[in-house]
Amino acid sequence: MSQVLIIGAGPAGLTAAYEASKLSLQSTLLEADEQVGGLSRTVAYRGYRFDIGGHRFFSNIPLINELWHEILGEDFLLRPRLSRIYYRGSFFKYPLQAVDALTGLGPVEACHILLSYLQAQLFPSKDETNFEQWISNRFGARLYNIFFKTYTQKVWGMPCTEISADWAAQRIKNLSLYEALRNALLGAERAQNGQIITTLIEQFHYPRLGPGMMWERCEERLAARGTATIRGVRVERIRHQRGCVVSVYGRTIAGEKVEFDGKHFISTMPLRDLVYALDPVPPDSVLRAANRLRYRDYLTVVLIVKRAALFPDNWLYVHSPEVKLGRIQNYKNWSPEMTPDPLRTSLGLEYFLWDKDEEWHWSQDRLIDLGMRECAQLGLISPSEVEDGTVVRMPKAYPVYDQQYHDSIATIRQYLDSFANLQTIGRNGLHRYNNQDHSMLTGIYAARNIVGEKHDVWAVNTEKAYHEAGQVAHEVKGHRLVPSRVSPLQTETPLLPDTVIQAAFARLDTLALGIAIGTISGVGLFLATVVLLLQRDAVGGPHLSLLGHYLWGYQATWTGAFTGLIEAGVGGFLSGYLSASLRNWGMTAYALVIQRRAAAKARRYLLDQM
Repeated sequence: MSQVLIIGAGPAGLTAAYEASKLSLQSTLLEADEQVGGLSRTVAYRGYRFDIGGHRFFSNIPLINELWHEILGEDFLLRPRLSRIYYRGSFFKYPLQAVDALTGLGPVEACHILLSYLQAQLFPSKDETNFEQWISNRFGARLYNIFFKTYTQKVWGMPCTEISADWAAQRIKNLSLYEALRNALLGAERAQNGQIITTLIEQFHYPRLGPGMMWERCEERLAARGTATIRGVRVERIRHQRGCVVSVYGRTIAGEKVEFDGKHFISTMPLRDLVYALDPVPPDSVLRAANRLRYRDYLTVVLIVKRAALFPDNWLYVHSPEVKLGRIQNYKNWSPEMTPDPLRTSLGLEYFLWDKDEEWHWSQDRLIDLGMRECAQLGLISPSEVEDGTVVRMPKAYPVYDQQYHDSIATIRQYLDSFANLQTIGRNGLHRYNNQDHSMLTGIYAARNIVGEKHDVWAVNTEKAYHEAGQVAHEVKGHRLVPSRVSPLQTETPLLPDTVIQAAFARLDTLALGIAIGTISGVGLFLATVVLLLQRDAVGGPHLSLLGHYLWGYQATWTGAFTGLIEAGVGGFLSGYLSASLRNWGMTAYALVIQRRAAAKARRYLLDQM
């Protein structure tokens, strides 16, 4: 019996096994496909290597960066980033550059965009339940229709009004038209010495032979530590009793039935499949919730083109509605070793589909023909230059954030929490559009939970403001940086400078401070006057009576003592109340300034996240 049985050998599952091995836990990985890496695999065809989508390696989590370098070493390359948008027959640099955008769109369109933005600021949509409302409120309807609507609907296959605002809030951090224009006009952030800061947005790490190299190397390291990865086993049934999973049943590619026992179970299966596999079956409400979860499918048409160079970009976004194509990867520009022949270029044409769509079931030749025609329509190649091609399909590539997904997840999670030895991790295991680094972090947390730590894997990336600016608290244990336990601050709000300030300098209670200062002032003056009168201090009396210039009717008399009690009390209350209010306003303004600086420094690049 394995101590830990992990379903799925993608980034989350492999990282969970890697961390488990460091914790002296014996684990076994079950992978349905014949290749590890999940969505981050690299597929080879005639020596040409290509991604299932482009996978940049960047993270603000030190532990994850350390782990990547630990696994891959010198094969982890630093690559320049270049991407553009194709729209209305023109290419626009992305991120936005003012002169380039004005030249492409023209001054008239630029004025329309600005007026639309001003209208959105003056009359925003009161509800922000869907993607269209969320984007339009921040960019204006005009820019939304140009640079968001068509591409987003290609990716998700539904109107933007049906996409939950949660997706936009998670993937598109505090960015607005103002911030985009500021970036376009002012350029990159500069350090105090005047040098341009090169960020992970302008450069990124990438394995020499593609992202699959990372996970194949990870599998090799695990094997050396005694962790087995069993490929070609699709899990069909998960047996449980009395709140614990006891075994997993699967079927090999050859059709042989297999069974695996374990003490602890970690699943990266799509939540819908996991619920369907449970035996005994869950309650009807849980099954209905699982049935409502949807997944967007994806396929890549790879073209091998007889030309040494086509365009300088790593990838292109295709916003033109006249083609089905959503994005084009130029693998040679990710790493030269992705293409074995320097006189050839390999392109990955990305199509986002439902598995019920007609195109999903097209033959390889028909899909390659579609890709050639659409690439030629965009003016990138001539069909005669294409000498070969292939197609790779990836079902359930993207969990869908529709208007009902949140309630469905809540129902499923409540049920799964009843299992004492089952954890779900990763993108599909949590039905969350995580990037690779956050999926890996859920794997690390799951492994550490087994040895008694208390991490909520569901809390990773729940903040609405994640990406390059996302932060995870860390502490030093031994010689390694490790994530600290998830705190309420991390799980409920983005860990940005304003939240840190608000946590460290809590808002003052204006009423309490007013009462405190008022009481001290009034009672203090009353007692000082009483003591003076009892001592019959002829010298102190005139000095104390000077307060009569500020407190109407006050004198160093018994009547004045009560007058001072009331007036000093009221004055002290107002002083304390106003001081607390001004201090709170000042802290709020300071927090806003810090937040804007942080957002500008780590500005989100929207289309990369779709």
